[in-house]
Parts: sequence; structure tokens; C-alpha cells
Amino acid sequence: MDSSGLAGPLPRRVHVGYATGSLVTGAFGTVPGLLLLPYLTDTLGVAAGTAALLVLLPKAWDVLVNPVAGRISDRTRSRWGPRRPYLLGGGLALAVLFAAIFAAPFGAGPAAGAYVAVAFLATATAFAFFQVPYVAMPAELTGDPAERTRMMSWRIAVLALAILVSGAVAPAVVTAAGGGLVGHRWMGVFVAALIVAGTVGAFLGTRSAAAGAVGESEPSLRAQLAVAAGNRPFRLLLLCFVVQSAGVATVLAGVAYFAGQVLRDPETAPTLLFACFVGPALLVMPVWVRVGARAGKRAALVAASLLFAAGALALVAAPALPAAATYAVVALIGVGYAGQQVFALAMLPDCIAYDTARTGRRQAGVLTGLWTAGETFGLALGPGLYGLVLQLSGYVSSSTGQAAAQSATARLGVLLGFTVLPAVLVAAPVLLLRGYRLPPAHPTPAGPADPAAAGPADPAATGPADRPERKTRA
Repeated sequence: MDSSGLAGPLPRRVHVGYATGSLVTGAFGTVPGLLLLPYLTDTLGVAAGTAALLVLLPKAWDVLVNPVAGRISDRTRSRWGPRRPYLLGGGLALAVLFAAIFAAPFGAGPAAGAYVAVAFLATATAFAFFQVPYVAMPAELTGDPAERTRMMSWRIAVLALAILVSGAVAPAVVTAAGGGLVGHRWMGVFVAALIVAGTVGAFLGTRSAAAGAVGESEPSLRAQLAVAAGNRPFRLLLLCFVVQSAGVATVLAGVAYFAGQVLRDPETAPTLLFACFVGPALLVMPVWVRVGARAGKRAALVAASLLFAAGALALVAAPALPAAATYAVVALIGVGYAGQQVFALAMLPDCIAYDTARTGRRQAGVLTGLWTAGETFGLALGPGLYGLVLQLSGYVSSSTGQAAAQSATARLGVLLGFTVLPAVLVAAPVLLLRGYRLPPAHPTPAGPADPAAAGPADPAATGPADRPERKTRA
């Protein structure tokens, strides 16, 4: 049977085991976005505009690699299932390659920048072969949309913890190890160890979970991409999430710059900013789940996105605010970020299950490949855009491991890139969700929708903001 038949609650150990994989995605999604751009501009002496390209281009490669990784995992047959072999192999390769990014065998200068770009490209490829199968798993572990939401709440809670640990501790490791090249090398080893822990935890934690049997898949990647393009809810959700990921990534990319140039506290402010940004997610996740159950996932996603944007715009006043007020506003942004993440990720498996019921074919790997490719591109686009803002505002690079003195215009660029830019990127794409609809019972290839075969309706997916269309659009 396919995943639609896997109804009912999953064991708690599967929830926890699956969520452990967020140590991998959280660390890789956070640390390069947080430290790679400052590492290039303030340690390797790479100009801000060039550094922006070096961060963006390797991850843009994932737009091509991720769908291929999804198709390969769709066709895999093994005693561990179609996805788990890639969790182990991709995760362990990712750990080794991540440490290599910050190994700096050529010291500072142009050769060092080129080395980082090549190492980052290889790391992004390994990440694709971990993340795509990982994101595809929930739609195959259970056919209950409400159960998938619970899985996502566990995953996002661990993701928030991973972001907090990696984002707060990684800069501290750099400082404790003396900063500069040596400090970044030790930081690479620390994050690699975190990735190994998440890889092993996810691989072992999901070993007892029964996945749906492999179904028929489209014979070619082009045909699978055509199916994905025909899934209108998925297409709209993906576009929204990609742009919003770029907005979140600009915040991550700007933390070190904002702490040093606006708050004038490069030592402790990055850790405090991260604690305020990620900490609320650990507390408000149950609240967001209840909001989604009452209002619908789409409405809750819009509300969370607008809350994020409002907080980011309010942060423009940071130079005139007391430090405590600035951190409070960052915490407000964190509340919005938590909801934006949990509902986007909870809506994705619904789109995958809808596609499986609509086509009768197993497309989870390709759809999640496209999703993770878009997310990875968005997470790379954010630092790229932030680096472009720094370049345009006249930011001066350094090869000493310490930021150079900056002009008032450069400091203004640091502020606007950290506030106005992410606010626009997170708020604007919610307009796409006006066309997002999922029918209450998905049609099967054999005939019209069968409510009995479709499984229980998800109350969080069919609230006031998620009313189904009268007709299913291919």
C-alpha cells in the first residue's frame, strides 16, 4: 500500500528519531549562512560582492542536484528502505566536507576564496543526498495529515534547538580557539560532530518505522518535473517558501555585522541575538500548532509571516533603542519565524499526499527534491543579497580576523539589510497563498474522490482559510 494507508499515531521514538535529523539540517542551514560571509570578508579578505557570489553559486548548483537526488532515492530498493541509506551516507559525507570548508589550506587571499567555493559546492551536493530523502519521509511514514503536523512540530522544535546550539556555540568556538583561521578550523570540527550526531540519530531512530511500499513512478526526470509543475498547491507553496527562506537567511547573514556595527558588541551580541531569535520557537511551538488547528495552516502561515515582517521593520529603530528593547523585538521576529517554519513544512507533506492520490504514482522524492533545492537556493540567496547590500554601501573587507572600521553609509547598509530586506522577502510572497487550495478528499486514478479511501481529513488543513476548490486543478 502507499502512504495513504499508513494512518494512526506513530511511536514517540519515531517522532524523536526523525526529528534528530534536524541537527543536520539546522547546523548546515545556519552556520554557513551565519559565518561564511563574515569569514570571507573579515578573515580571508575577499571583497563583499565577490564573497556574495562565492556563497550563492555553489548552493545554486543544488537547484539541479536536489531533484536528481530525489529521483535516485525514489528508485532505490534496499533492506533499509528507499530513504534511510541516504540519511547515513549523505550525512557522514556532509560532516567531513563541512569541516573541509573551513580548513583553509591556502591561508587568506584569492586562492583561499576559490577553495572555499569548491569545498562548499561539494558540501552542498552531499547535503542534497541527505536532505531530500529526509524531507520525503513524513509523507511515507503516515497517511494522517494531523500526524504529519505533529511530526513537523517535533522536527521544528529540534531544528530550533539545533539552530540555537550551532548558531550560538559556533561563533563562541571561533573566539575561544583564538579567532582567525585557527578558530574557524575548530568551529568546522565542532559542527561536523553535530552533523554526525544528527545523522546517526535519524538513521537509527527511524529503523522501526514502516514506510509505504514503493509505488509506480514517472519514467523520467522531465516527466516527474512536469507532474510537480501540475501540482498547483505545491507550486505556490514552494515559491512562497523559497522567497521567505531568502528573507530568513538575510537575518542569519547579518547577525555578526549587526552585532558589531549597529549594537557595537561583536563579542556577546551575536549569542544574545541568536538566543532571542530561536529561543521563542521552543516555547511557542505548541501555541502555533493550536492556532493552525483552529484557523487552518494557510492562515496561520500568513499570520506568522506578517508577524516576522512587522518585527523586522520595527528593528529599523535599533540604533535609537535600548539594547533590551532591541533584543525584545528580535524575540518577536523569532515567534513569527517559528510559525512560518512549522506551517510551511507541515503543508508540504499534504501536497505530496495530494499528488500521490491524484496521480497514483510515487513522487515524494522529486517533490521534496524541488522543495529542498528551492530552500537551499533561498538560504544561499539571502547571504548573496546581503553581501550585495554591503558592497553597494561601501563595506570594507579585512584579512585580520577583525572587522575593519566602516563608514556611516556602510553601517546603514548593515542595518537595512538586516531589517527592511528580510521584512519584504518574508511578507510579500504570502500573496501567492491566495490561490493555495487542497480538496478535502483527493481523487484517485480509478475515478472520483472516495472519502473512505482518502483517510481522515486534517482539521488544520481545512479551516476557514483552507476551503477546497470545487474542482481539482491538475
